[in-house]
Amino acid sequence: MFVAFSGIAQKKKKNEATLPPQGNPTQPLPTQPTEAKKDSVPTHLNTLLRHYALKYQLAVQWNDYDIAKDALYDLIVENQGNDSTVTDLAVYYYQNQKYPSAVLVAQTLLKRNPKNPGALEIAAIGYENLGVYDRALQSYESLYLLQNNLNVLYKMAALQLQLKRYREAAASADILLAAKDIDSLKIGYPMPDNKTKDFAMRVAILNMKGIAALEQSDKVSAKKFFEQALAMAPDFPPAKENLAKVK
Repeated sequence: MFVAFSGIAQKKKKNEATLPPQGNPTQPLPTQPTEAKKDSVPTHLNTLLRHYALKYQLAVQWNDYDIAKDALYDLIVENQGNDSTVTDLAVYYYQNQKYPSAVLVAQTLLKRNPKNPGALEIAAIGYENLGVYDRALQSYESLYLLQNNLNVLYKMAALQLQLKRYREAAASADILLAAKDIDSLKIGYPMPDNKTKDFAMRVAILNMKGIAALEQSDKVSAKKFFEQALAMAPDFPPAKENLAKVK
């Protein structure tokens, strides 16, 4: 069963390999919102902008994010060239799982600057959660070219599997396995007891390699990769399930 990062499952075919519903690498990607600090509103702003900025600051301070969103819109209307305010709005929509709006705001930022990493990240996660995996992959690819981030490459590999682009997924997995920092990275995976357990990212990548091999009718290589994953983590559920299908 191929499952998106958001946990959205597609219809499963008999004996189809299992891709873990990978939530996120334990070093999360999403951009953090701008925290308004007390007395942080610049004094040089005109009266109206200062009013909206203070409104935003107080709303964040008092944990009223609906009012904070309204204040962001006010600030954007009065100062439409300020990308940081638009980014804060995109983050708001992402954090509240309003993915269509998050994507639309991110696309506005990308029209201004196609290499805006925060906007690419929000667009990628938004498309992913909406099930638009090809657009999510495009955004992650652009982000990877900018940052060379292994967590981003991992997401690329998983989406390539989701889209049945097995050769590309295997190539991405090979780059990850050869990376010098790969063994410092972890993946959080939901276990049968409803708790999340961290596994070495290498384990999940070997499972991906096995899936790519199996989907290309190479059962010998697939079995090898699943066994390698289980040698590192005997309780990793996807590799156990996939190996059972190969035997």
